[in-house]
Amino acid sequence: MNLALYDHPNGVETEAGIRVVYDVAQEEAHFGAARVEGHALVWELGEPEDAKLSADLELESGEWLLRCDRVDFPPGGIAYRHTHPGPGIRCLLTGSIRIETQEGSRDYGPFEAWFERGPDPVYAAASETEDSAFVRVMVLPTEWRGQRTIHYVDPADEAKPKLQRARVFFDEPIVL
Repeated sequence: MNLALYDHPNGVETEAGIRVVYDVAQEEAHFGAARVEGHALVWELGEPEDAKLSADLELESGEWLLRCDRVDFPPGGIAYRHTHPGPGIRCLLTGSIRIETQEGSRDYGPFEAWFERGPDPVYAAASETEDSAFVRVMVLPTEWRGQRTIHYVDPADEAKPKLQRARVFFDEPIVL
């Protein structure tokens, strides 16, 4: 099973199915069938074709949640080394962000995307000079419905101030 991200700068109309459509201008996310007149990002489960980014998901068959959320950082915001309970693809909307993983460090700009496996530790540092935001779609175990998914590797980081804000658009039950 693959999770793929597609970029549609001139709009898109999708049919029902296991997909997420994010309307960049309206800052809205839709599950399944949707129509967006302007810039849209679309995540789909299935076999990718001409995707901006796709990743093989090593998940067992069964019930899962498809979560779409957005994370906003003020200038200088960071997400301390952390993990998540499931994999997902993120796409930066505004600003810039440096993502550090065990594979190395990379800077991302607007509409660049990256994949996080979930259990691998990640550190994120947003732009020092401007607001930064990304939207992501993750596949999560069902017990994470409505719960915060970030788990800090160092327990001391849990008590540190967090400047980023996450807004969950939906947790949609799916069957793989």
